[in-house]
Amino acid sequence: MEKLDVSGRSHVRWVVLLLLCLMYLITYLDRVSLANTATLIMKEYGFSKVTMGVIFSAFIWSYALFQVPGGWLGDRFGPRRVLSTIMAYRTVIAVLTTLATGFYSLWGIRFLLGVGEAGAFPTATRAMQMWYPRDERGFVQGISHAASRFGAAIGPPVAVAIMIHYGWRSVFYVIGILSLLWSLLYMTVYRNMPEEDVHVSRAELARIRGLNEKGEIKQANVAKRPKVPWSILLKHGNMWAVMCAYATYIYSLWFFLSWLPSYLVEYRHFTLIKTGWFASMPLGAGVIGDAFGGWLTDKLLLKTNNPKFSRRFVAIVAMLGCASFTMLAALSSSPNGAVYFLTAAMFFLEMNIGPAWAVPMDIGGEFSGTVSGMMNMAGQFVGALSPTVFGILVSRGSWVAPFAVSAGLLFIGAAIWAFWIDPEQSVIDRGEGMTGPSVGILPTPVASVNR
Repeated sequence: MEKLDVSGRSHVRWVVLLLLCLMYLITYLDRVSLANTATLIMKEYGFSKVTMGVIFSAFIWSYALFQVPGGWLGDRFGPRRVLSTIMAYRTVIAVLTTLATGFYSLWGIRFLLGVGEAGAFPTATRAMQMWYPRDERGFVQGISHAASRFGAAIGPPVAVAIMIHYGWRSVFYVIGILSLLWSLLYMTVYRNMPEEDVHVSRAELARIRGLNEKGEIKQANVAKRPKVPWSILLKHGNMWAVMCAYATYIYSLWFFLSWLPSYLVEYRHFTLIKTGWFASMPLGAGVIGDAFGGWLTDKLLLKTNNPKFSRRFVAIVAMLGCASFTMLAALSSSPNGAVYFLTAAMFFLEMNIGPAWAVPMDIGGEFSGTVSGMMNMAGQFVGALSPTVFGILVSRGSWVAPFAVSAGLLFIGAAIWAFWIDPEQSVIDRGEGMTGPSVGILPTPVASVNR
């Protein structure tokens, strides 16, 4: 048999990754837009901090509620149509935000944003499941989430620069324009499957799908309109383990997204200028942790061909590392030391992203969008409680207790990864393990295999 020609190797899947990273970045620019403009909005409408907090929560609850429907839509209609619609929808929401007349309209608009945006990450996960071999999925998840954290990091200075010259409404106009441009670009460039893209070479397709025993490129086994096996999915222990472990991650994440600046000012007594710098350090470390964790889990998978070890090891190290540095930060007598410990904690926390989002692709098959939606739904529901619990414990006089709760949950999350999560156990059938290109087995290197 003739060897597979690799001279015309293409790299279309990395163009797909660039598109998805841009979407993740825009998504987080949008999510922090209200926080970045809150001061001027509160002043214009006369909102109290409590009222503004209620408006913030509108997005979180609707985002959690519609994770599964959003992921299901991605599975049913394909990432091309669904993600393009989501981003165009965000443009409409951005314009509506500038037209808000008071509390009820602004709350409703933020709620609608969560409804529409809920399907973005689960549907993107479905796209990754179809475009990348199993040994690249942790990396692409890590890089795309790193882009989202980068979007959150650059959001404040970008928003301030716009507001100074053009007012707070212009921030949302810019986000709306970026979302619409991305939607049009994605609809033009992206195809749901690499088999549908004329620019994908046979060598790249073989890298994505792998080769069978005869040296032929494996065929994707994906239903266009799959019917979700809910009776199996909702009863599967592996599904519940994934959901519970991810919930412990999201609970800890919300401290960094909500209370960190207040903690630095009120308990560590930093000035506002220092707080602005020190609060950005953990987020920057998280960007690195996202990319590193994704790279490491795939590297281990390539070396060992053992999904259980490669996914579990990185996630367990990530959670134990974050829990340890979280408690060191809480107990540190040095304000600067506390910041450094929190920076390390965030690095380890975000290392969890690569394996956590790769596993739904490993175990979900053609329902990876639905499975990742269920995982993120559980995480967001528990995460929505985190700022409230933190505030209650602090109001009772302890700034250490909230960290102890977070660290305790992370230890539980590490135990779940160690003993219950199985990256080789499908959650959509009653069998033991998975096979077939729809779930992405490790491909055989194409350079040395005949076809």
